[in-house]
Amino acid sequence: MDTDSVHSGQSHQSRGSNRHSERSSRERHKPRSRDGSNRSDKNVTISTTSAHTAGAEQTPPTTEPQDDNWAETTTAVTGTSDHSLSQEDLAGFGKDSEAPVQRQSWLAFLPLALTLLLGVLVLVTPLAFLLLPQLLWPERLQACGTACEGLFLSLAFKLLILLLAGWAVFLRRPRAALPRLAIFKALLALLTLLLLLSYWLFFGVRILDSQDENYQGIVQFAVSLVDALLFTHYLAVVLLEVRHLQPCFCLCVIRSTDGERRHYNLGQLSIQRAAVVVLEQYYKDFSVHNAALLTAAKSRTAKHLAALKVYNVDGPGSDGGASQSRAKMAAAARHKDTSHSELYYEEADHERRVRKRRARLVVAVEEAFTHVQRLQEEEKKKPPGDVMDPREAAQAIFPSMARALQKYLRTTRQQHCHTMDSIQTHLAFCITNNMTPKAFLESYLSSGPTLQYGRECWQALQWTLVSEAAVTSPLRDGTEFQLKNADFSLVVSTKSIPHLKISEVYVHPKSHKFVLLLQSETSV
Repeated sequence: MDTDSVHSGQSHQSRGSNRHSERSSRERHKPRSRDGSNRSDKNVTISTTSAHTAGAEQTPPTTEPQDDNWAETTTAVTGTSDHSLSQEDLAGFGKDSEAPVQRQSWLAFLPLALTLLLGVLVLVTPLAFLLLPQLLWPERLQACGTACEGLFLSLAFKLLILLLAGWAVFLRRPRAALPRLAIFKALLALLTLLLLLSYWLFFGVRILDSQDENYQGIVQFAVSLVDALLFTHYLAVVLLEVRHLQPCFCLCVIRSTDGERRHYNLGQLSIQRAAVVVLEQYYKDFSVHNAALLTAAKSRTAKHLAALKVYNVDGPGSDGGASQSRAKMAAAARHKDTSHSELYYEEADHERRVRKRRARLVVAVEEAFTHVQRLQEEEKKKPPGDVMDPREAAQAIFPSMARALQKYLRTTRQQHCHTMDSIQTHLAFCITNNMTPKAFLESYLSSGPTLQYGRECWQALQWTLVSEAAVTSPLRDGTEFQLKNADFSLVVSTKSIPHLKISEVYVHPKSHKFVLLLQSETSV
């Protein structure tokens, strides 16, 4: 009997492995869908600077809920399989996925390292022009007079201004890791390198080779380099900070799941920089994405189709699959005529339950805050060392409102957006700042912006930028691109702001005046 059970287990596993191999072969030979066959689309990725949660974000969500008692109910099937892995394979499984993350982290710090290297070269070059003649031929140099010493002072202040200006513009924490190189920054870096190279060549040919004795001229040469670098920095401010301030385009951002949209005015920006601005505004303006609210219609349709039962009266040999599908389609068509009334009553019942849960929650919170006020009055009579902390007060009154709040969040499908720790922290914040119950409930009665909630609800490691045009190209009228996430996408369309032509109509100051003529004869 044991032998039969072992053989049955092995045969069952072999059949499962065969089905798995057939399914994988079909997926390999399956043609691509229409959405993924557009060869003109270019997919690039905008990622944040932190890369330690890449594995957690890229893990696909499980389709079936896991049992809480999984350790007691899990069944292990032993036997041989064609898809077995050794311990060496398991040990090296995570190394392939860790290498791209490490490369991305190094690439994220590469622009900062190059900027620092170029900044050091810019600051060291004028000082080297002044020190090399003092070290190589000091006895042949002419004495530095008053004008030369004034140039030293001017050079020192100009270098200090250049250092502070470069720190303010270039040495800032990047808001996002762009998928492609910024063209203007690359051009400015190339211009700075060409400027330094030309000055070094001139210094080597005309000063080092001939060992020029006019030290004042050498100082003026270094000052002219600093002046050129200051003008280069002014050009960088115009191209990077001022050029895009004037609005030129209106961007319409639509969320693909629920159709929520916003409009933003932007200036002359590239597609990748416009995508960064759109994401910054999205976290500030859009409400948090709640996938539970979007599955109501799907669950309603699936529930109706699951309730249908089709019986095959012709026997097992007839074409039962096609007849069942046709019967379900006909039943679904007949159900469509009455689905609007079911939807109406379902929404009305849901609104009634929400109002009921909300009333209970408001009453519970008001009673809890009344208890807090009573405790505060009692705390004033106690010694200073026995005063209760706001966190302790929040933990003391939280159980009285926890059940009503949990039921309301479940009814409105917001339970995944608020944790117990976040609720207690918000409650302690309201108690500390002497807020009313209405101020405490505002965060739960109405959905706020995405940044209002915890990081686990909104933080995504990667956004994929999909654009037919190159992401370094500037925005134009009609430009469209998408920002895709694991759950939804943001569709962005661009319209240019029309040219406004305003004409003037001169109104003469005496044109609206009139004269009132009174009759000489008056009634007595």
